[in-house]
Amino acid sequence: MNPPKNILIVRTDRIGDVVLSLPMASIIKRHYPECKVTFLLREYTKPLVQNNPYIDEVITLIEENGKPSISKNIALLKNKFDVSVVAYPTYSIALILFLSNIKERIGTGYRWYSFFFNKKIYDHRKFGERHELEYNVRLLEQLGIDETVNEENVSFGISPSQIDKEKIKSDLDKVGIDFSKKTIIVHPGSGKSAVDLPLEKMRSIINSLSYEPIEILITGSSSEKELCQSLVVNSSTKNLAGIFNLGELMALINYSNLMIANSTGPIHIAAALGKHVIGFYPKFNAVSPKRWGPYTTKKKIFSPTIDCNNCTRKQCEKLNCMDSISEDEVVVISKMILAKVLPEKK
Repeated sequence: MNPPKNILIVRTDRIGDVVLSLPMASIIKRHYPECKVTFLLREYTKPLVQNNPYIDEVITLIEENGKPSISKNIALLKNKFDVSVVAYPTYSIALILFLSNIKERIGTGYRWYSFFFNKKIYDHRKFGERHELEYNVRLLEQLGIDETVNEENVSFGISPSQIDKEKIKSDLDKVGIDFSKKTIIVHPGSGKSAVDLPLEKMRSIINSLSYEPIEILITGSSSEKELCQSLVVNSSTKNLAGIFNLGELMALINYSNLMIANSTGPIHIAAALGKHVIGFYPKFNAVSPKRWGPYTTKKKIFSPTIDCNNCTRKQCEKLNCMDSISEDEVVVISKMILAKVLPEKK
């Protein structure tokens, strides 16, 4: 096949999904260094791909009333790309790409609208046999790229902007952060994408760690302010929920030494930035750590210790499986990680 000249990578869903798609750009650039790589995503995830050395252009999906505008997106994309790689397929996206005169359209072969793709990968992601990032990379086989990716050789190319770094430093100074101390970010919410560690366990972990010489920053969305406030146990813990946009949150994570979180987008940002992470994951396939865990060697994953077969979300919630995770063990591991790292320069 002729080397591709203009490739469009499409990932129009949420934060963690976009982060786990980023390594496709670095792999494409390694195999086809002259190729222009463009990323199509939603407006709110745009900071994830800015400043990325492997991405030449960023295009934001045009949406009207929360749905992609077929005509406007076709006008935006038509006759500009010779290849599209769709990591997150929807009917609207598949139709837009088909009508945009993109010669090679790579996507899943298992959707009813897969006839819009003329190069297909047959992976049932719902079974969770591979990591989401590895499923994404497998799409590149249709470009003649047979890449074996792992947690040691993966490259995300993610980087917060200098403006956001300076703003975060100023904001942390205003709330009285001691920059000589090590910093933990706790992100308790997950948008209901998985089954979370019980809140009282998260609070117990924070309480035990708050007596260490560290700063604990609790982050979340605007809708999670009350949730995060319930985890403020003393002056060592500070509720920052709803204060920062995504770019600023990236900069905040970049200043931290450790993130503790459920299965959620920010834990993937932390992993991509090379931070130590502790994550809480249920066992059932759709959201298991094998499929959705942070893709890094600097992780410690806690899953239910209950021995169960054919686990489902319903069963996990009914048996309260996540309550079997030991908060004492989480505290011990956290202290061990912090003992090995130096405070970030803020």
